[in-house]
Parts: sequence; C-alpha cells; structure tokens
Amino acid sequence: MPGDSVVTIVGVAAILVLVGLSAFFSSSEIAMFSLPQHRVDSLVDEGVKGAETIRDMKQNPHRLLVTILVGNNIVNVAMTSIATALFAIYLSRGEAVLATTFGITTLVLIFGESAPKSYAVEHTESWALRIARPLKLSEYALYPLVVLFDYIVKGVNKVIGGSAAIESTYVTRDEIQDIIETGEREGVIEEEEREMLDRIFRFNNTIAKEVMTPRLDVTAVAKESSVEEAIETCIQADHERVPVYEGNLDNIIGVVTVRDLVRELRYSEGKPSLERVVKPTLHVPESKNADELLAEMQDNRLQMVTVIDEFGTTEGIITLEDMVEEIVGEILEGDEEAPVEFIADNVAVVQGEVNIDEVNEILDIDLPEGEEFETLAGFVFNRAGRLVEEGEEIEFDGVRIRIERVDNTRIMSARVTVLDDESTPEAAESAESTDEAGVVGSGADAGATTNDVD
Repeated sequence: MPGDSVVTIVGVAAILVLVGLSAFFSSSEIAMFSLPQHRVDSLVDEGVKGAETIRDMKQNPHRLLVTILVGNNIVNVAMTSIATALFAIYLSRGEAVLATTFGITTLVLIFGESAPKSYAVEHTESWALRIARPLKLSEYALYPLVVLFDYIVKGVNKVIGGSAAIESTYVTRDEIQDIIETGEREGVIEEEEREMLDRIFRFNNTIAKEVMTPRLDVTAVAKESSVEEAIETCIQADHERVPVYEGNLDNIIGVVTVRDLVRELRYSEGKPSLERVVKPTLHVPESKNADELLAEMQDNRLQMVTVIDEFGTTEGIITLEDMVEEIVGEILEGDEEAPVEFIADNVAVVQGEVNIDEVNEILDIDLPEGEEFETLAGFVFNRAGRLVEEGEEIEFDGVRIRIERVDNTRIMSARVTVLDDESTPEAAESAESTDEAGVVGSGADAGATTNDVD
C-alpha cells in the first residue's frame, strides 16, 4: 500500500536520526567523564570555546550523568517502538518482536554504542568541546525529567546506603604514581626522572633515622678544643662544618663551620675562642618525618641537626645534603665510594649502611624490612643472630649476601648476588674474580660520610 511505504520511509528516517542521537549521548558520557578536571581548568584558562560549558556541567557530575542516561534511554526506547511498529506492517506480531529485538540491538551496539564510544576515547578533548553546547541544550530540553530522576536516584541511594558521588574531586597519590609509571613506559619521562619522582613520594614516609649519618660516622670537636684544633679536624675529615659537644656526643651543643673558624682565628680581637663561633642546632627525635624536618631546617636556616633516641642519646646527625640526597640520589665527592656498585648485571657491592628499601629498589629484590633493623648490615645481623666475619655468606629468598669487609664488629660492605635462572654459581665466581682489583668499598671510605653541603 502507498500509505505503508510512506510510513516505512518516515519510520526508517526517524530510526536513523535516533541512532545518531544514541551515538551522541553514548559518546558524550565517555568524553565528559574521561576528560580530567585539571585539563578542563587549563582549557578555560586558555579561553578555548566550550571549555566553560564543560566546567559548568562537570561541577555537578551526578546531574550530568542523569541527563545523558535519560536522553539515551528515551532515544533507544523510541527507536525500539518505531522499529516494532514498522516490522508489524510486514510481519506477524511474534516475528516483529524478534526482528526488532535482534535488529535494533545490533544497530544500537554497533552504531549507537561501540563505534561512538571508541571515537570518544580516542578524541576525548576535541569531542568534549564539540558536544558541550548541544549536551547543555539537551539538559535544558529534558530538564523536568532530569530533575525528577536525579531526585529519585539520590533517594534510592540513601535507602540502599550508596553514595550519590559520581567522581572524585581530587587526584590521589596512587593515580599520580601510575601516571608517572605510564609516562616512563611511553617514553615521556626518563628513568632518572621517574626515580626522582618516586623518591619525592617516599620522602613523605621517611623518618629521620633513615636519613641520618649514624653516630659512628660523625666527626665532632669538643667544646674545650682550640680553634686551630677544630680547623684541623674539619680539614682531616673533609667537612665544611662539624658538631661541637660538651663531655661526649650525647651532649651536642651546636655546630661550627670552617669559614667561621678561620675568621675567628685571623680576625678576632683577643684570643680566638671556639665558643664564640658555635651556632645552635636542633635536637630532633629519630621518628620525626623527613619532610617536616626539612621544612623546619629551612625555617630556622639550619644546615645540620642532631638526631636523638627516646632516652636523649645521640643517634647521629642530619645535614641538608642528606635531605637533598633522599630526593636526587647520592651526591658523591672526590674519591667517595658509591653506596651501591654493580660488578655484574646481578651482582653488586653494597655498603652496610645502605637502607634495605634502597637495596630492594636498586637490585629489584624483596628483602624484608623490620622494626629492629633498617640497613643491609642490620638485616645480616638479624638473620645471622650473631656477629659475622669477612667471607661469610647468607642466603634469603634467591639472594646471596657475602660479607666483604668488617671493621671491628661493624659490617662495612657486602656482595649481594641475585640468584636466578641466569645467575649460576659460575657467573658469581666470575664476578668475584673481576673484583679482586679492589672495587669493594673500604671501611675508612664507607665511614667518611659527608656532614653537610658547602
């Protein structure tokens, strides 16, 4: 019948329009919710057309989502109704229902969902800017329904104990770290940059005890020393500044610098006095957070602080250089040995004072960290349960640790070998033979930790 042909043509045209609207709403959902807020703010600052509209809609993400869902469902239901009516002209009721079910489902999945959403994923920013104004107009057109369903959904969420929040208004630390790792894989961030950023994130969870130069490595001068003796001590230790103690190291009263000592020696009126050039220092608990300590050192313009335990005993000192090295890595001076030195792909000589977490990161291993120890030397003592001697070996979870140098009771350096399928005993012996020329850090050098920066 001529009338049926006209109805069919109009119906098919309407279905095509509705498929386009379905694609519009589906792609809008992906584009709007995939566009990060910081990028929206940047686009607004740059004055990009449509950016302010996006920002306005994303300020109420729940309503934005309801708008998209209401529009999409109205379109899909209308499409199904029209298709059923068209098929009913030429088919029986049952056949019309089957044809509509499979035909419209296929049409919507391909052209109303998959294709437009894939496009929106690949062109998130540009598509969001293009559909921002039409989507805002859709919100106005569907306003009564949007408000009604928005209210109903929030009520249902309250009843079932759900949250009405659609997206977070902040970026978590984990998300930032994931972005950093992704940036390195994609070549946007260099490995060294990623390592520095990782150290910055770890810095917040670092305590003073993990950063300090231990007491055994501290070079200090007595309060009763002469200015000449203090200068000689600084020169011998190759330090710009050293702590000053009264009685013993448990009573550090301040810090002196070579510059002030020389000025006092040459230009002071009367007899040079060490006490006149001693500058006060802070005494901080070993559990103090490193980031808080750094801010405190900056506020007080201090280059060195003293770390004490719960009994008030001096545990060590922390310099500004120690804090900087936690972020940028080791800053070696002169003939100072690297804390970790590779002699093969899976073999490294590590100083005993290196923290376990640093050893794990550099060698890609998983040695345990405990409350009773924090360094490689502490781990060895904990596993052995006694003092160890040079040449002794322990193995743990695919890692062999051979003690290379011991100074009295202190482990100065150890050879760490990662035992895997490619690391045979013969390879380890080969690495040991290449190291007989003396790559192992000496006890004296390992103990000469720089006290500060110039």
